[in-house]
Amino acid sequence: MTSTTTKPAATADESKAAKPGTAVATQVGRGSTNIADVVVSKIAGIAAREVDGVYDLGGQAARVVGRIRETLPGAPDLTQGVTVEVGERQAAVDVTIVAEYGVAIHDLAAGIRSNVIDAVESMTGLEVTEVNVTVHDVHFADDDDVATGETSAESRVQ
Repeated sequence: MTSTTTKPAATADESKAAKPGTAVATQVGRGSTNIADVVVSKIAGIAAREVDGVYDLGGQAARVVGRIRETLPGAPDLTQGVTVEVGERQAAVDVTIVAEYGVAIHDLAAGIRSNVIDAVESMTGLEVTEVNVTVHDVHFADDDDVATGETSAESRVQ
């Protein structure tokens, strides 16, 4: 993505205003655009959740806190399990997931990587240098039954 617009030379005060890692500042001929880290985190989190085979995002502690947060009114935390590092023109993303049992993890990671890169680059204009996927756990469908007290097997005694 190249730009052919011209921009005036930056003054010393303007060059100090953009701090890498806090917000992305893009200069164009008539102003600047700032993209905060949390925006990139939310985009990456939504993109990762869209991939079939992702049960949840985050490690054990993050998921427990996420379940507590879900009981409170308000929007869910879309940045759970996502860490980003944002520079002036590039971003790096780390995603921690729980995979569905039976899904090929290498294919799942490739799908997450592709979806996150496409979403972040198309929505922000940043170049994504890397997307690291950590599979923290595997979810079994039977885990939901055990948690609710249901069992699929019949009782052995009457």
